[in-house]
Amino acid sequence: MKVTEIFSGAKLLTLPNSADSRGTFVKAFHESTLKKEGIRFTLRESYFSFSKRDVIRGMHFQLPPVDHSKIVFCPQGAIMDVIVDLRKESPTFKQFFTHELSDENHKALYIPEGFAHGFKSLTEDALTYYLVSTEYNKEHDTGIRYDSIGLDWGVKEPILSARDLSFVSLDEFDSPF
Repeated sequence: MKVTEIFSGAKLLTLPNSADSRGTFVKAFHESTLKKEGIRFTLRESYFSFSKRDVIRGMHFQLPPVDHSKIVFCPQGAIMDVIVDLRKESPTFKQFFTHELSDENHKALYIPEGFAHGFKSLTEDALTYYLVSTEYNKEHDTGIRYDSIGLDWGVKEPILSARDLSFVSLDEFDSPF
């Protein structure tokens, strides 16, 4: 696993993989490599989503004291993954970073606590997989509006949930991070 610092503590992971006539094998998690790279990550929950092309999910996070870090990758299809720094003391506060994650590039993002996370599906039936350091907590689960972060998502008619549309804007959000 190759780990590259990309954005204020967030890291791009290149997942080890091999392919042969049977298909592809990808190692998505290797604790000792992450520790060696300064990532202290305890897996508490794991889930995945399937999304149609032009679905936007986000921008999600959990509030303290159950805020979490995530490792996100796309083992089928492709997504434009997006993170926003919500940490008030960070030099990249309120800035976003994007990177394509796909079944072809075998990339993953390590997203520290204090970031909002979302993505746009670039393909039909994109599978997005999440490894998360805390369990879901409904009372602390929230987000900011996807269209308030200054990013051109590159889609005229995105498919969104009513919940994601109900979030406050980034400028209205009073960050506890």
